[in-house]
Amino acid sequence: MKLYTSVGPNPVVVSIFLAEKALTLPQVEIDLHGGENRRPPYYPGVNPAGQMPALELDDGSILTEVTAICEYLDERFPEPPLIGITAEERANTRMWARRVDLKICEPLVNGFRFAEGLALFEPRIRVLPEAAAGLKAVAQDGFRWLDPHLADRDFIAGNKLTLADILLFAFVEFGMSVGQPIDPVCTNLLRWQARMKGRPSAQPR
Repeated sequence: MKLYTSVGPNPVVVSIFLAEKALTLPQVEIDLHGGENRRPPYYPGVNPAGQMPALELDDGSILTEVTAICEYLDERFPEPPLIGITAEERANTRMWARRVDLKICEPLVNGFRFAEGLALFEPRIRVLPEAAAGLKAVAQDGFRWLDPHLADRDFIAGNKLTLADILLFAFVEFGMSVGQPIDPVCTNLLRWQARMKGRPSAQPR
C-alpha cells in the first residue's frame, strides 16, 4: 500500500489512525499549497476529486475519503479496533463520527476556506465568502452541543478511542491554527482535547 498525503486536517486523521495502529506505510507527499493535488498525475489519475489524502491498495486501486480509508485499515489491521468490534460498536462509532463531521468539522473547514483560505481555494472550488462567518458560528454551536456529552466520559463514542475522536481532534487542532479555537465555556471538550493531545499518536512527526 502507498499513502498520498499532504498538510491539512484530513491527512492528519489518517496519520493519527495509522499511528494508533503502529502502522507505517510508504508515503508520497503532495504539495497542497502549490496545487499539485489539482493537476496530473495526481488529478485526475489518483483522485478525480482532487482532494487529500488517498490510499493506493496492493492491487493498484485507490481509496479516497478519510472515513473509507480508516474503515479499510481497521478491517485489514484489526488491532487495536478503532471503529468497533461488534455491529453495535461500529454503528455507534459511525454515528458519532458523522455527527462531529457535520456539526463541527465541515462548517469549521469551510469557514476557513471561504475567509482566511479564500486566496488559496478560490481558483480551485466554488467559494462563498458571505457564508464564512455563519459557518464558523455553526462550528462553535457544534462545540457547545458536544461539550455536555463529554462531561462524564473520556471518549466520544464509548469507553475507548475511536475514529470519532481522531476525526474531531484533527479538525480541532486545525481550527486552533486558523483562528477557530474551542469556546472556553466548553470545559469538558477542552479537557478531552488535552487528553488527546497527550497521546503519542498526536505528536508531530
